[in-house]
Amino acid sequence: MRPSPEAVAAATLELHRRFGNRAVTSQSVREQHAHTTTWIPNQPPDVVVFAESEEDVRDAVKIAAAHHLPIVPFGTGSSLEGHVNAPFGGVSIDLQGMKKIIAVHPEDLDCVVEPGVTRKQLNETLKSHGLFFPIDPGADASIGGMVATRASGTNAVRYGTMKDNVLALEAILPNGEKLVTARRAKKTSAGYDLTRLLVGSEGTLGIVTKITLKLSGLPEAVSAGVCPFPDIESAANATILTIQSGLPVARIELLDEVQIRACNQYSKLNLAEQPTLFVEFHGTEQGVAEQAQRFGEIAADLGGGPFSWATKPEDRTKLWEARHNAYWASLTLRPGAKGISTDVCVPISRLAECIAETKADLESAGLISPIVGHVGDGNFHCLPLIDMSNEAEIAAAKGFMARLVERALAMEGTCTGEHGVGQGKMKYLETELGAPALDAMRLIKQALDPKNLMNPGKIVMIGS
Repeated sequence: MRPSPEAVAAATLELHRRFGNRAVTSQSVREQHAHTTTWIPNQPPDVVVFAESEEDVRDAVKIAAAHHLPIVPFGTGSSLEGHVNAPFGGVSIDLQGMKKIIAVHPEDLDCVVEPGVTRKQLNETLKSHGLFFPIDPGADASIGGMVATRASGTNAVRYGTMKDNVLALEAILPNGEKLVTARRAKKTSAGYDLTRLLVGSEGTLGIVTKITLKLSGLPEAVSAGVCPFPDIESAANATILTIQSGLPVARIELLDEVQIRACNQYSKLNLAEQPTLFVEFHGTEQGVAEQAQRFGEIAADLGGGPFSWATKPEDRTKLWEARHNAYWASLTLRPGAKGISTDVCVPISRLAECIAETKADLESAGLISPIVGHVGDGNFHCLPLIDMSNEAEIAAAKGFMARLVERALAMEGTCTGEHGVGQGKMKYLETELGAPALDAMRLIKQALDPKNLMNPGKIVMIGS
């Protein structure tokens, strides 16, 4: 329920007294903090508070809660399912000013950071220690946002996702109290796993203010390359065989022929317009060479090739920048259209079948949509390019997205591998997990947030 105008006015006055010009009510700033990259309407908060410390977060939460205003945490705004929208108004707490790297412990392979630190900022700092944080969703997302959405990305096949790389959290609960989920030890059997509970909770249980992360050593050698295939099925099957054979590939990304065409135009590449795997191996010089040779054999057996290696660091950087710029590249295929990104994830044994059926569905629906995927873990993305003034096209895209989820669920997959639920995918959760699972989520939400103030209207609906 949206708070009354009187409650909003009283809370805003109190926030202005506490935060001065860091409490902002201008229309443009409020709309920026509800920005979505979907077709979900922009739903701005009533006021935006720019936090610079844990104390700021605590005070903003206490003021909002005292006046029964919803509270929406904001990182960089790069999430994809309406996570930062404020459907009931309230206070958006912008955490971008909390950018301290509090401690790096090279001997323990961990670090402690504030939520506004971005992954690029962190890795620049870690480089001098011979370390890096491997989770790479593409966008220069904030670490807090990556915790909230349980992010993964191109390195997940080897290094896991955020749930595998977060050791401990501190968070401000809806009542303003601080929750500590764990200590810095690499493992613990002390009580419920509150860390994993908050990772992926999308700001619905509390606001993360401090994060302890597991780090990895920079590899001695890195080898990357591209390999085209005659069709999607053979590229997907090469991925499956690579994983099943135990090759420790660090990244294995699939770009279909539509996405390759876009990358060639946008990133000035000269790749064959065929389904293509981008791969990367980490390890010793000898180990990387052996892994690359074995992958080349697998690819050749399935009709892939020629295999081109990017041995210079600058060539590897250009290759992965092209992959990370896939969204912007895709927009050049249909200037003026809006790209609506969605993802699903299936067991890797069903990957080839799922992508092939998805390609056929797109063709039959008459949609232009590149496909890219972190296919080493069965996750892929579609980006239908839609004329938002054409109702028939919007309906066709919505129908396609619903069928895509149905297809993934029928193959024992999930409606989202890494984008999260937000507002956009709430409707699929009961089909995927069942009513008892949603009831359990609601009970947890109500226990920690009895007034339903933390990012309401996301993941599970409470009340009407």
